[in-house]
Amino acid sequence: MEKILVTGSVGQIGSELTLELRKRYGNKNVVAGIRKTQPTGELKESGPYEVVDATKIDKITDVVKKYNIDTIYHLAAMLSAVAEKNPQAGWNVGVNALYNILEVAREFNCAVFFPSSIGAFGPTTPLDNTPQDTIQRPTTMYGVTKVAGELLCDYYFKRFGVDTKGVRYPGIISNVTLPGGGTTDYAVEIYYEAVKHKKFTCPLARGTFLDMMYMPDTIDAAIDLMEADPSKLKHRNAFNVTAMSFDPEILADEIKKHIPDFVMEYDVDTMKQAIAESWPNSMDDSAAREEWGWDPKYDLAAMTEDMLKVIGEKHAKGLI
Repeated sequence: MEKILVTGSVGQIGSELTLELRKRYGNKNVVAGIRKTQPTGELKESGPYEVVDATKIDKITDVVKKYNIDTIYHLAAMLSAVAEKNPQAGWNVGVNALYNILEVAREFNCAVFFPSSIGAFGPTTPLDNTPQDTIQRPTTMYGVTKVAGELLCDYYFKRFGVDTKGVRYPGIISNVTLPGGGTTDYAVEIYYEAVKHKKFTCPLARGTFLDMMYMPDTIDAAIDLMEADPSKLKHRNAFNVTAMSFDPEILADEIKKHIPDFVMEYDVDTMKQAIAESWPNSMDDSAAREEWGWDPKYDLAAMTEDMLKVIGEKHAKGLI
């Protein structure tokens, strides 16, 4: 990787991944692709950014040619709950945009990272220790687009030799950028509410287990896979990756170790609950561990300690 484009660079993952890539590969060598939302702060000041609407192939082509891009991290996406409210737009962003990225990559010999998700599974998938290779019949537009994306990436590698790689991310937890309409958002919001109000109303029911991952591990997974020796990869795309699995009660109990008077109540969002129940309780990520050395650094305890420390500091300074 010498010249990198990140689409969706102001999103939850993209905003932090772009900065880490700039640290590793040089500020001027990593282009932040935006659609409407302008970058701010370090993301804006540390390196180049360009308007890249991935649903318009000419915009992607212009930027790839201008900067001699050889690697694209395609993170532009519409998350699960948002896509369910507007499935037509969900398909356009989730599939048509990826097709454009792959076509440009084929023409200009770019490598492509595409993040799939636990949303690619469905209610008929084994929920516990979900295998790397298993039935995928999602019941949401978000999930449908992720399955289609996995297949498209495999096809472009096998048919055209495009260097595609990707993971199936679980819920992502960050203390920097808030999520934007995902089913697992509660696992970020709970920390902010615990610090600010010592109270949280959870939209998912007690006993709803989901895989999760802290942002530093999320970033490492993307970069480590793209840097991995391709000769050792049997799957290449859609690797299961996870770091922990918990339900709301377990998460709340961990927070109470630091904030003893924290209180959590429930007001279940029926749409989000239905989506969550169709996703795995826990995934088997042994293929990623064996093929490219996946090894997350944060468990629930370490993540919670760091989340509360960082958010607490922000709150004390009046930043949140």
